Amino acid sequence: MTEPLWRPSAERIEKANLTAFLRTVRRRWQPDLEDYSALYRWSIEKPDQFWQAVWEFCGIVASRPSDEVVVDFDRMPGARWFPGARLNFAENLLRFRDDRRALVFWNETGFQRSLSYAELFAQTARMAASLKGLGVKRGDRVAGFVPNIPEAVIAMLAATSLGAVWSLCSPDFGTQGVVDRFGQIEPRILFAADGYLYDGRQFDSLERLRTLQAQLPTVEHVVVIPYLHRRPNLAGIEHALLWPDLMDCPQARDVNPGDIEFEQLPFDHPLYILYSSGTTGVPKCIVHCTGGVLIQHLKEQVLHCDLSRDDRLFFFTTCGWMMWNWLVSALAVGCEVLLYDGSPLAPKPEILFDMAQRERMTVLGTSPRFLTAIAKAGLDPRASHDLGALRTILSTGSPLNGESFDYVYEKIKPDVCLSSISGGTDLCGCFALGNPIAAVYRGELQTRGLGMHVLVFDDVGRAVVGQKGELVCAAPFPSMPIGFWRDPDGAAYSKAYFERFPGVWHHGDFAELTEQGGMIIYGRSDAVLNPSGVRIGTAEIYRQVEQVPEVVESVVVGQEWRGDVRVVLFVKLRSGTTLDEPVVQRIKDQIRRGASPRHVPAKIVAVADIPRTRSGKIVELAVRDCLHGRPVKNSEALANPEALDLFKNLPELND
Repeated sequence: MTEPLWRPSAERIEKANLTAFLRTVRRRWQPDLEDYSALYRWSIEKPDQFWQAVWEFCGIVASRPSDEVVVDFDRMPGARWFPGARLNFAENLLRFRDDRRALVFWNETGFQRSLSYAELFAQTARMAASLKGLGVKRGDRVAGFVPNIPEAVIAMLAATSLGAVWSLCSPDFGTQGVVDRFGQIEPRILFAADGYLYDGRQFDSLERLRTLQAQLPTVEHVVVIPYLHRRPNLAGIEHALLWPDLMDCPQARDVNPGDIEFEQLPFDHPLYILYSSGTTGVPKCIVHCTGGVLIQHLKEQVLHCDLSRDDRLFFFTTCGWMMWNWLVSALAVGCEVLLYDGSPLAPKPEILFDMAQRERMTVLGTSPRFLTAIAKAGLDPRASHDLGALRTILSTGSPLNGESFDYVYEKIKPDVCLSSISGGTDLCGCFALGNPIAAVYRGELQTRGLGMHVLVFDDVGRAVVGQKGELVCAAPFPSMPIGFWRDPDGAAYSKAYFERFPGVWHHGDFAELTEQGGMIIYGRSDAVLNPSGVRIGTAEIYRQVEQVPEVVESVVVGQEWRGDVRVVLFVKLRSGTTLDEPVVQRIKDQIRRGASPRHVPAKIVAVADIPRTRSGKIVELAVRDCLHGRPVKNSEALANPEALDLFKNLPELND
């Protein structure tokens, strides 16, 4: 067994929520549980007891409890959780109403403002009253085309307090990308900011909003949030309302402080509609339920992230990524939730560490791409910033390589729990997470999520350990989608997750369970390379290429070639660098040493840019389609669709 990079102190283990939870389980349900491994086994063997324990430990607020925890557990899909319960998502997130800070908002220019829990409750009450006055009711869809600002949180809470279904698009989406999403769900109300910031520039949203209206005929009112301008120009936007005016309308003014009539809903009532990336067609509208999102997020945040009221949680995300939904759920814990709008590297690469120092951030959430970028930029936050409060670093979005683990412990903070986590929009949560009472091993996700029967299957559906295979979940869990929008018979939903292994959730990640009980993710299964029948995860190659100083980023795909598949690596090089023979050789040598000779690409080609989704994920499948002359079905899902043109008709790939 390899030596860990970090172990929690005895004091940290003793104070952890997970330790308190383990004691609770011992007292009430299972007195012989000795450690986390036993707790995990119990959580999947006794799902009814486990999820009831989470409900009680996290203090979920409900007007009516359920006599049963789960029915039809043997159906996958088809299990029903807490069928008798009645609750409201917003009520749980607004359970605290004191003067502690709830939301702290920064953008590229620095600190902007904060809201206390009392202020957040009062503003939500006023917006909820205004929406009710506009006729919003249970089951209506309310959409947001907004940056990561406090108004997005308030609008979501107001809508869901009424039982409406909330859906978001980041404002950097093009018009067609928004229509592809919102056009399917037919919202009645659309919230939109007048613009957003990124990389030192201001971007106007109002012109796209004027175009959007004509293609979203169900929208009855557009609520415009002044962000870049005090009084935005609403000319040409029909049925437009300004946020300040709506907050000051008669219905809102008449609300007594603290008054919200929270609509009491079944556990499986729709809460959020999230969207698949849409890189292979029109995005799927994934419907998540009220209770499922709430209990899954509380389990992850309280037990796996060890959050309490004294924490200050940050995750770099836009409103177009499910990590926004995850982040704001922490209001139910009562901690400070830190929001940020803009580039994580602008106006200087230290901006997020400035934020961490000033706000005494305790949990910092980011991505492998960010950690790689600041490492290559030579940042040494441990030397330049006071990060004494920082206790945990979370990373997700793509696999985190071993070198980034080293960088965190050498250059950011040696005494921190580095939790690489993995899940997705599909479950609005995680399959693999951190464990605050266990060690961190280089390149590994610490643990499978409690209550999640996560396995790795080989090609014939046998569970394996220490081998690469398909990440699956072999039993139901509360945050499974309740379905796809406009999929009444569930056919598309079943095809998406249960076609490969009937009765088992097939997630689409290429993974491995380790002897320490952790997990390694090697990339998406559908992007796995298969030269001469050998399966290679793309992350295995990225881990090596990222160590080459001349390379900024890369994408690797399999090219169909003479009856086989050959590996082609595309690299975006540092400014002033050319892909000459010495650079090519350094890349190949690094891959050969760090992975194996089989991983060495047959071709290495320089390109000016790498296409990514708006949440920052590399799109191997879109590049592969371009290489083979196949159409990319939905380039609107990309942050930089013009980059795809760089991969068409490349003469370097004709020999």
